[in-house]
Amino acid sequence: MAALLLAQTMPMAAARGPSGAETLQAAIDADVDAAVARFELPGLAVGVVEDGEVVYVRTAGELRAGGGEPVTPATLFKIASNSKAMTTALLARLVDQGKLAWDDPVIKHLPDFRMHDPWVTREIQVRDLLIHNSGLGAGAGDLMLWPEPNLFTREDVIAGMAHLKPIYSFRSRYAYDNTLYIVAGEVAAAAAGAQSYEALLRSELFEPLGLERCRVGEWRRDEVGDMAQPHLRIDGRNVPVREDGEVVAAVPMAAAGGIRCSLDDMLRWITMWLQPERSGLVDGAPWLSREQREALWTAHTPMPLGRRLREWDGAHFHAYGYGWRLNDADGRLKVSHTGTLSGMYSAVTLLPELGVGFVVLMNGGGSNARSALVQALSKRFTAPEATDRTVDYYAGVIAAEAAADRKDGSTSAPDTSSRQAASIGGMKPWLGVYQDPWFGEASVCRRGDVVRFAAARSPMLSGTVMRVGERLLVDWDEVSVDAEAWLAFAEADTADKPPTLAMAKVDPQADFSYDYEDLAFVRVGDCP
Repeated sequence: MAALLLAQTMPMAAARGPSGAETLQAAIDADVDAAVARFELPGLAVGVVEDGEVVYVRTAGELRAGGGEPVTPATLFKIASNSKAMTTALLARLVDQGKLAWDDPVIKHLPDFRMHDPWVTREIQVRDLLIHNSGLGAGAGDLMLWPEPNLFTREDVIAGMAHLKPIYSFRSRYAYDNTLYIVAGEVAAAAAGAQSYEALLRSELFEPLGLERCRVGEWRRDEVGDMAQPHLRIDGRNVPVREDGEVVAAVPMAAAGGIRCSLDDMLRWITMWLQPERSGLVDGAPWLSREQREALWTAHTPMPLGRRLREWDGAHFHAYGYGWRLNDADGRLKVSHTGTLSGMYSAVTLLPELGVGFVVLMNGGGSNARSALVQALSKRFTAPEATDRTVDYYAGVIAAEAAADRKDGSTSAPDTSSRQAASIGGMKPWLGVYQDPWFGEASVCRRGDVVRFAAARSPMLSGTVMRVGERLLVDWDEVSVDAEAWLAFAEADTADKPPTLAMAKVDPQADFSYDYEDLAFVRVGDCP
């Protein structure tokens, strides 16, 4: 890794004075070096904007571990959920243009759209699609989005919303959502009369703001080049997973998390937010009005104020705006978001009162690596006197928290090491083809000497059914599907009804996007 460590470091803002700028630059360099070394990152890109200028750029590692091609400021990364802020900004631009209003009913623009509850279908507004208050559980319907690639279309995802049952009252609380952002992208396209969300994003956001390398939709890899590939840590090594082929396919989740950009692009993007009167002007005027910028950074839904925010940032509030998270950090407003997708991790952090913003893009390393680096960088600006709040400090805190959780045992995954392939005889009453109203078909059928679970429209969700004591789980074939699932079969309460199948995460702390708990399978036929 050391041989591949690249440095393109620009001087920090002159307003700090030579010694202050050099000290801050050295501190950030140390944080980046510590993150690469401690978390053995395959690739990383970091940039800082201050007072409207890019003052720091640093890249490290490789596009693909072992491949020899270095990460550069032009390397494309999946920005994952940092796509959401681009979707909300696109909607805000349409509000500026008078083509929609935040309180428009969704069905004004998408007449066929349905939620599970008819009253919610009538009442849900454009703004509700963006602020995680729908009443759905966290990550509801995400199994239509990933693991990718799969066979679900955008139309499938939107039609599936009618079958996702809420677990809370509408507008009663925060629960993170991706699928409704896909609906929001379709609202934008419909309101603008555009061919597609992707075409609208290119014409209304990428082109006027000069985000030249950003990509959405389908494109050929050889036309773009310099693309980071995602990695997982497996047996102590960075292993590429779900690598791109010659053609990068369009994905249904573009508006929620399907955009790719380079560090250079993302620094232009945050400069526009920090210096809207100077950067990204269109015909001499700001790309967004002040009113709409304020709407995006208004606290719309309260979020839980966790221990880390209280202890690390000294935060007193935490809320979701339109595609942005908001909190106070050492007495300053912090506007931020993260993105996580298939071995890719991103973070955008803005400190508008200080005129500072920074971007972190990683093609592996995990959320702990991102948390430690982002928090250390943030502290450099919100509390520069706290010189001990380094990457190593925060990594140590995270490790101590994990050790305490393991000792307590309340968040530990159950021990499944005693697993054995489920017997075909014992599984005989449950073999067959099952149907869920939004996820579609899945088969539980004999294949040779074992029983296999296979989802028809999500090929990566295929694996062998195993027995652990009295319980059954699916051992997925694909190593990057990192959340195993319990299977719970049940006879119907009357003889004329078929058996049912429910699923749940084996590890309760696994990513909520594996929303197995939202599935309600009913047996519809015999195995082929």
